[in-house]
Amino acid sequence: MKNISEVTSFQLSAYYGMEELKPMYFCIFLIIYLIIIVENVFLIRVVYHEKSLHEPMYLLVCNLAVNGLYGSTALLPAVLRNLLSHSYEISLPLCLTQIFAVHTYAITEFTILAAMSYDRYVAICYPLLYHAIMSQRVVKLIVFTWLYPFIGFLTVWIVTLRLRFCERTIEKVYCLNYLLVKLACTDTSIANIVGLLSVALYTLPQLSMIFYSYAHILRICVISFKESKLKALRTCTPHILAIVNYSIGCFIEIALSRFNIRHLSYQTKLFLSLYFLIFPPILNPVIYGLSIQLIRVRLQEIK
Repeated sequence: MKNISEVTSFQLSAYYGMEELKPMYFCIFLIIYLIIIVENVFLIRVVYHEKSLHEPMYLLVCNLAVNGLYGSTALLPAVLRNLLSHSYEISLPLCLTQIFAVHTYAITEFTILAAMSYDRYVAICYPLLYHAIMSQRVVKLIVFTWLYPFIGFLTVWIVTLRLRFCERTIEKVYCLNYLLVKLACTDTSIANIVGLLSVALYTLPQLSMIFYSYAHILRICVISFKESKLKALRTCTPHILAIVNYSIGCFIEIALSRFNIRHLSYQTKLFLSLYFLIFPPILNPVIYGLSIQLIRVRLQEIK
């Protein structure tokens, strides 16, 4: 009888599609990683040095940038290492570490976006009290956006940690929790129940906050046609774009796990599977960088 505790490493089979063009893929992923680092570090630096940006919203933007660096670092160094290697094997401890990092990145991203929607809600619905409210709550919000995902996902991670595995092939270039659970040969019913409950726990509160905030923002803007309210509404545009960008990535990830995608080319599947880990960290600094540039222009016009 096969010892079910034997498997302690896994093959990331999606790398085999890169065999013939390894140098090209290595260069592409290296450039992407460098772009993410430069953009996000530059955004953090600008907010730190620009006194006019020392606002709760931009403190949350900085946290979004830090999380982008965290998520891309959970993926891209490992991808680059594997492309330089002749083996596409990952040990169980490294796979579990990557799972924890990737999932906490995803939850933290959504939680920060939810906190930013609350910031916009206070700014537009209670403009006179905005600084009084947010100056007291912004630090608590930032701590919460990091602690909630890390403590929350720890439960799911510990359940996965207790499983034993007898299959070795993960059909991606990185580890995901549900893919690892599928390889288990012990009972996974508890892991599946905890996984489903965690999806609700990590999405419903954030979705509720986002919809609640924007429902009130739209109501205020419809009731009051003041130019100041419309200007305030424009400050929501970068946040809405960031939410849409991240939501596209999440939808793609769900679709890839639920539908038959064998008819798609390897490059398309690779691009789609990496979207939510690469494109938010690349595009968020661009979106908010343009917003910061507009603020600078308006300040110069005032002066």
